[in-house]
Formats: sequence, C-alpha cells, structure tokens
Amino acid sequence: MYEGKRTIDGLLVTADGKRLEEHYEVKRFTKYGFEWTYEGESPQQLALAILVDYLGDKERAIALSEPFMKSVVANMDNDWKLSGEEIDRAIEAIEKQ
Repeated sequence: MYEGKRTIDGLLVTADGKRLEEHYEVKRFTKYGFEWTYEGESPQQLALAILVDYLGDKERAIALSEPFMKSVVANMDNDWKLSGEEIDRAIEAIEKQ
C-alpha cells in the first residue's frame, strides 16, 4: 500500500509504512522531491518512484512514468492511498492505449 500525506513538516510518501525513496539513481526529473495533484516534474518523480518500487523494473518504470503521472498522480487528493490492484489497473489501461 502506497500512501501520501501533506503534513506540517512537508510531504510524506510511504510504501507499506516505510518512507518511499525518490529513486534519483534511476532517473531524475526534479531536484525538489515528490509532489502530486498536477502534471509536472515532481509528480513524475513520484510516479517513477512508485513504479520502480512496485514493478522492480527500472526501464518499464521510466517508460510508464509520464502516462502514470498524468492518469494517476495528477489526480490524487492531498492525502491519498494507492493499492497494488489500483496500480495494476492503471498500468493495464495505459498499455491498452
């Protein structure tokens, strides 16, 4: 389960309760960390990090990061949860296009 929250100390994104890394070593879209609720570089970094963590496939995560950002991350609420099933459905929809 992936979860994002806006806190008084800033943004917090976790994967199964542990802080999700930005995965800058895979690809760096921004130097400003994660963001969501709009389309842009920081939301694409979040999309990439979720996909790298979930898929374990860096190349596929890079390829899917922009459409996943546009269809999922840009539409998230301020606080959100995202299950593996929801990620699978989003990837399936993206790959059908």
